[in-house]
Amino acid sequence: MDFISMITPEALVFFGLATLAVAGALGVALASNILYSGFALMATLGGVAGLYLFIGLDFLGIAQLLIYVGGILVLILFAVLLTNRIGAVNVTNVSAPRALGGVGALGLLGLLTHVAVKTDWVLTTPVSTPTTARIGDAFLREYLLPFEVASIVLLMSLVGAMVIARRAVRDRPLPPVQGAAAPAPDGAERLL
Repeated sequence: MDFISMITPEALVFFGLATLAVAGALGVALASNILYSGFALMATLGGVAGLYLFIGLDFLGIAQLLIYVGGILVLILFAVLLTNRIGAVNVTNVSAPRALGGVGALGLLGLLTHVAVKTDWVLTTPVSTPTTARIGDAFLREYLLPFEVASIVLLMSLVGAMVIARRAVRDRPLPPVQGAAAPAPDGAERLL
């Protein structure tokens, strides 16, 4: 009867999000196709963002969704999809067999379960207070200089990456044109 009384909507949401994050992480580690690993990573990052939002960390949850799921993961998936035939590549780790990794994972699971059961957890009721306004106020008051320095460093790195990419394209030799005459030897140019 005590276990039934512990099943609350909050507990169901927490365990649902935690299961999504752990199942996605297992999908990342165990998928043999890199594209499936990318989609499993999306589930993991979405579950972690949901957990952040669940415990009242609205800024971290939205930042997780915007930066990792919306930016970095989409960039990774585009890179995978735009790279020629990388979706058909099966990536496996041949250095260690999966059975050895399974034994290590089970040992770690046993250790974590032991710690979770033996720890005297303090139950508190979370206070849901928005943190975004306080963080925004801090960025515009006491942390304004470090925030601006970080934005300038990011802008400089973006400009530097564009310059390096442009130089690499400019310095690359052009492929020969089909049907064009071969270049004449050095002495033949002077005779004409």
